[in-house]
Amino acid sequence: MPTALIHDHLAQDGGAEKVLQVLADMFKEAPIFTLLYEKKNIDCYAGHQIATSVIQKLPGGVKHYQWYLFFMPIAVEFFDLSAYDLVISDTSSFAKGVITKPNCLHICYCHTPTRYLWSDTHEYLNELKYNKWFKKIISLVLSRIRLWDRAAADRVDLFIANSVTVQKRIRKYYRRESVVIYPPVETEKFSIISPAEKATSEKYFLAGCRLAPYKRLDLVIEVFKKLGQGYKLKIFGDGVDLKRLKKIAGENTALKDNESSNIEFLGRVTEEKKARLYRGAEAFINPQEEDFGITVVESMASGRPVIAYRKGGATETIVAGKTGVFFDVQTSEALEMAIRNFKAEAYNPEEIRAHASQYSVENFKRRMSEFIASRRNDKGIVENFK
Repeated sequence: MPTALIHDHLAQDGGAEKVLQVLADMFKEAPIFTLLYEKKNIDCYAGHQIATSVIQKLPGGVKHYQWYLFFMPIAVEFFDLSAYDLVISDTSSFAKGVITKPNCLHICYCHTPTRYLWSDTHEYLNELKYNKWFKKIISLVLSRIRLWDRAAADRVDLFIANSVTVQKRIRKYYRRESVVIYPPVETEKFSIISPAEKATSEKYFLAGCRLAPYKRLDLVIEVFKKLGQGYKLKIFGDGVDLKRLKKIAGENTALKDNESSNIEFLGRVTEEKKARLYRGAEAFINPQEEDFGITVVESMASGRPVIAYRKGGATETIVAGKTGVFFDVQTSEALEMAIRNFKAEAYNPEEIRAHASQYSVENFKRRMSEFIASRRNDKGIVENFK
C-alpha cells in the first residue's frame, strides 16, 4: 500500500519527532514530507526520502522559519500526494492540511490542535517581545490562519489523539471525534538504579525538556533557589528560554558567598546520559501542562516517581501515591510544598517501571497497526498492511 508520512517541520527533536521516528520504522518505504529539515538537529531518518517545501529554500527558511508562518498553509498544500493510498500526518499544526486524492485514507496523529491558534492564543501573543501594534498585526495573521486550520481539519478522514486531554480539544475546536493512542516511549532504554548504587550517589531532583516559557521551569528554579543547598536541581535541555532561566537561577539569594549554586544546567544531553540522570534522581519534576508528557513516562520507566502539576497528560499517566505526586496550583508555593513533603523511599521503583511499560514502542506499533487495519477498507484500500 503506497504510504506517505507528513510532519510539520524537522527543526528540533521533541516528542512529535519521536512519534515520527516510530512511524518511519513501521513504514520503512514511506517518504517523509515536511515544511523544512534541519539535518544537524535531527539526523535519524536514514533510508527515508525527505521532501521539503519551498520554505526550505527561502532566505532564513530553516533557521528562522517562523518568519514564513503565513505561507505555511500554502506550502503544505503544494505537496503532491496523488501517488499514495495511505497518508499519516504527525502534527500539532500544518501537516494535517495536505490535500489527498478521493480514495486515499488520511489519518492524522494529532498532538494537539495548534496551540497558538486555539488554546494558548492570548498567552502566545503576550509572550512575544514586540510592541502592541506589531502584536495586533500578528493577531490578524493568526485569525486568518485559524480559519484555514479549521478547514484543514475537515480534510482528515480519521483523527488519533495522543491523550484524552487532546481528544477533548479536538472535539471542542475541530468538532471531530478521535481515538486515543498514547505516544511511544522507548521504555526498554531505561533501567532502575540498584540500591547499592543509589546509596552512594548524590541526591538531586531532575527537570528537563525543550526549554520554552510555557514549560514553566521558572517555577522550579524559584523553588530551588529558596530551598538552598539541601536540595540540588539538575536541568537538561536547550531552547529559547535558556538565557532567561539562567538569569533567574543566577540571582540565588538563598546562597552564601562561599556556596556554589544548587541549580545545574546540563544543556542538551545524549540519550545515554539522560537515562543515567533519570535513574539517579530522587524524582522528576513536571511543572507544566503537557498534552501527554514523554519525559514523565521516561522517568517512570527508570523507576523514579514524578512531582507534577495536576493538569493535562500527567493526570492520565501518573497514579498519585504509586508513581508520583501532584500539586494542584501552578505556583512556586504549591510546588515547594510538594517537594518538601516528598519522600522518595515511599515509592516502589519496580511498581513504577511496571506501570510505565504500557507506553512502550511495541504497544504503540500494535495499536496503530490494529487501528489502520480496522479502518483501511473505509476507503477501499487493499488489505496488505503489515
